[in-house]
Amino acid sequence: MTKFLLAVHVLAAIVAIGPVTVAASMFPPAARKALAEPGDGQARSTVQLLHRICQVYAVVGVVVPVFGFATAQAMGVLGDTWLIVSIALTAVAAVVLAALVLPRQTAIAEGIWHDAATVGPRATVRLAMFTGVFNLLWAAVTILMIVRPGSTTGA
Repeated sequence: MTKFLLAVHVLAAIVAIGPVTVAASMFPPAARKALAEPGDGQARSTVQLLHRICQVYAVVGVVVPVFGFATAQAMGVLGDTWLIVSIALTAVAAVVLAALVLPRQTAIAEGIWHDAATVGPRATVRLAMFTGVFNLLWAAVTILMIVRPGSTTGA
C-alpha cells in the first residue's frame, strides 16, 4: 500500500504542481507582451489561458499533500524533521500561490481585457518575484523529498 500511495503522491505532484510552476512562470512575460500590444487578441488569450491553468491545477494540487500525509503515515515518518520542514514549506508555497500569485494574475488579466491602464508597469515584475518564490519553495520541497536527511535509504 505504501508504494501505491507514494506513486500517487509523486504522480499528483508532477501532474498538478508542474503545470502551475510552468504556467505561473510564463504568465509575467505573456502579460508584458499583452500589455505592450493591447490589440493582440492572441497575447490576451494566452494570458487568460495561463491564468486558468494556474487556477485549475492549484485546486487539483490539493491531492499532493493529502497523499503525502497518507504516504508519510504508512512509512512511519510523520515526526521526521525533513517531513515537518517539507510540510511547512508546502504550506508557505500554498499561501504564496493563493494570496500573492493568483490574485495578482487575476488583476493583471482583468486589466488586460478591460483597461490596460489600470495595470501598473511594475505589476508584472512583482508577480514574477512572487512566482519565483513559489517555484523556489517547491524546489526546496522536492529536494527534501529526494534527499530526506537522516534517511537510511543511502540517498
